[in-house]
Amino acid sequence: MRSRTADLSTIDDLVVDDCARGVFRVHRSTMTSQEIFEQERDKIFHRCWIYIGHDSEVDKPGDFVARRLLGHPLFLLRDQAGEVRCFYNSCPHRGAVVCREPNGNAKRFTCFYHAWTFDLTGTLVAMPDEAGYGAGFDRSDRCLVGPPRLEQYRGFWFVGFDAGIEPLDDYLAGAKEYLDLVVDQAEDGMRVIKGSNQYSIQANWKLLVENSIDGYHGLPLHQTYFAYIKSLGGGRNAPASIVGTPRQLGNGHVVCEVDAPYGRPIAHWDPLFGEDAREEIEHVRSRLFEKFGPERGGRMSSTCRNLLVFPNLVVNDITAITVRYMDPVAPDLINVSAWALAPREEAGSSLARRIDSYLTFIGPGGLATPDDVEALEACQQGFMARPDLGYSDISRGMARNPGVNDEFQMRAFWRAWAALMKEEPFPDPVTVPETVALASVP
Repeated sequence: MRSRTADLSTIDDLVVDDCARGVFRVHRSTMTSQEIFEQERDKIFHRCWIYIGHDSEVDKPGDFVARRLLGHPLFLLRDQAGEVRCFYNSCPHRGAVVCREPNGNAKRFTCFYHAWTFDLTGTLVAMPDEAGYGAGFDRSDRCLVGPPRLEQYRGFWFVGFDAGIEPLDDYLAGAKEYLDLVVDQAEDGMRVIKGSNQYSIQANWKLLVENSIDGYHGLPLHQTYFAYIKSLGGGRNAPASIVGTPRQLGNGHVVCEVDAPYGRPIAHWDPLFGEDAREEIEHVRSRLFEKFGPERGGRMSSTCRNLLVFPNLVVNDITAITVRYMDPVAPDLINVSAWALAPREEAGSSLARRIDSYLTFIGPGGLATPDDVEALEACQQGFMARPDLGYSDISRGMARNPGVNDEFQMRAFWRAWAALMKEEPFPDPVTVPETVALASVP
């Protein structure tokens, strides 16, 4: 097989999208090529809104969190006037990192190297021996700077590295509905629970994207979790299949919404949470039904959803609410950060139940995440085994109205990926069934 690169002339070869024949394949060099990885940074990540943090993480004036996005060290903070700001974490003097803690509260930031000091607006307010600088030195030219754009939706903050990017509200498109379903579960708004899960996977970032919206792997890969549920006594047996619907939301965003058989802290009562939780859970359900009606209240309390905000943010509203950010480091390395999200008013046994549900399934030592890590690393290793088998197949469900066990949602992601790699607009949603002539193909 001839060598495949990321030249624009070959993107259509890298992603084979043949709806007439019901064939969708992705060349595995998209997961291994350094050239493709570098082009993704410019054509995808620097063209899209990238999640940086949640409003609750910078709740009070002086609160800050330091993050690394796409190799850029950044920090998010709330200033004394209550405005949220984002700065590159680099001193304008000689470049040293200014914010050296992952989170905390500060009145100012002093660079440890030469003691240049900045207030919460990024203004340079003090420096040793300022008189040593000449008449041309201008403090205002030496302030902290940030990415060109910073916007939020319902407390989720995003940065844009392209000043000309469309407003976040437009970019999120249909994903806003599903963020609303998460946020509106709370009476007083959502908060990130203190602490995070930080881990690395020796695999390409797009493998974790696929995995995060893939219902097909759930039952065979996570057998230990379903066996655990069954072992609790009274818990339902593992379902024969996961029932639900994948949806395209525009701009590469997709969601899988499924019936919740068990494992949701606000769902119908289940022995997973014990008899003591029955009354409390029913109270929450009743409140949601009364406030939002049976259709929307039912979706909040009795369905799960895996939401991908293109390109690399996943909000899992399943066994609990998880916010997962994927930071691509190399073609075969991702740094993953995950946080648990909970209603601000939740406390005591309710919060403990949510955290336990979160850690049991999706925590780094839980009954699902280690399975996923092993599977993705096995895929990455397998890509190098047979160069002549150059394509992965993502065709499942093209000839029918797809369910979450099909691969429709992954195809939507890859179509958006291919369009941006060719520097084209996001593609229009594809109608289903996707194939129109499968039966006539010999």
